[in-house]
Amino acid sequence: MHLFSARDTQSLTGFDRKDFAVPAAGQTMPDPARMTSGFGTEPITANPCQNDCHESGVAGMLTARKIPPSGSPVADTSTNLRTEAAAKAKELGFDWFGVARAELLAEDLERLTTWIGEGRHASMEWLARDPERRCDPQTVLPGCQSVVVVGMNYNVSEEEDRRDPQPAGKVARYARGRDYHRVMDKPLKKLARFLNRLGDDGTRSKPYVDHGPVMERQWAVRAGLGFAGKHTLLINPLEGSWFFLGVVLTTLKLEPTPPPTIPAGCGDCHACIDACPTDAIVEPWKLDARRCISYLTIEHKGEIDPELAERFNGWVFGCDICQEVCPYNRKRARPAGESPFSDRLVPAEWSLAEMLDLTEEEVRERFSQSPVRRTGAEGLQRNARIVLSNVGKS
Repeated sequence: MHLFSARDTQSLTGFDRKDFAVPAAGQTMPDPARMTSGFGTEPITANPCQNDCHESGVAGMLTARKIPPSGSPVADTSTNLRTEAAAKAKELGFDWFGVARAELLAEDLERLTTWIGEGRHASMEWLARDPERRCDPQTVLPGCQSVVVVGMNYNVSEEEDRRDPQPAGKVARYARGRDYHRVMDKPLKKLARFLNRLGDDGTRSKPYVDHGPVMERQWAVRAGLGFAGKHTLLINPLEGSWFFLGVVLTTLKLEPTPPPTIPAGCGDCHACIDACPTDAIVEPWKLDARRCISYLTIEHKGEIDPELAERFNGWVFGCDICQEVCPYNRKRARPAGESPFSDRLVPAEWSLAEMLDLTEEEVRERFSQSPVRRTGAEGLQRNARIVLSNVGKS
């Protein structure tokens, strides 16, 4: 879900912040025996970008993190605690789990500061407030030793989607079901309380579901859950990017998830960059929110630049294009199965006529459990008018 994630922040969510993130610093990858489909083990095979994008050579050899040698008291204790925490995360319904050592994200802070200085955060002023706090867990939770990152799959089968009669506008996959903030909040708080019980008296933990000063995507990379794609979203090399992230900062010392050197990454693939209709991915690993359909249809207030509006490609809330074209999603994305996101509150293709008739009261009441509530009737109607106008032009 991704600074936001995520996508954000990902989050890229308020407006689903899972869709946007600044470029990451060092991208480490997990041991194949620890990269999981759910919490099972499954070896990593060839990089799907190699065949699709004519990649030459290995797609980014990623460096391992040094950890205390197995058998040392510190390693054994913190590793056992991590195992218990992972089991609890699975019990609570999370599909992925990893741990990173709490430390200052110095390189990410530099990138974030540059990104903000260039104005690429658009009107999202909360991102410009105190970037140092966002990159240093000690300022959020003094004494923080570990950053626990969990993921939840929202890749619900499209057969469960509803589609209104045409003309209709497209809704991003994450926004068709329940708001992930609501879905993940309770289990993440339960995980935080469990970590407190694992530790000594005085152990403290703070959970965040894309609503606090935490760079979820960057921590997910360090926790071994994947790597940052050129579209800036987190990609799990076994299962793609259709998942939300949650983070728990904790003063409990847990052994970081060990990621030995393995081949993974985007390589020469640039499918997401080529496919973006508004050229929002201005260069690999750098997204300009001012041009992004997800930002414009969800977070932006007021009128939209006609030059960008005419390139919406039918999207009325969010956009999935960069994820849909990614080889990791096309070849490896695992269906979510029974999922808290299976209940479809909003159609995948939403009647423009219905959207134009929405009232603010109806949006608040009818979509109280849905991410589309964020934009409100006025924003949804604006988006519907744009897509309807583009249909007329075509």
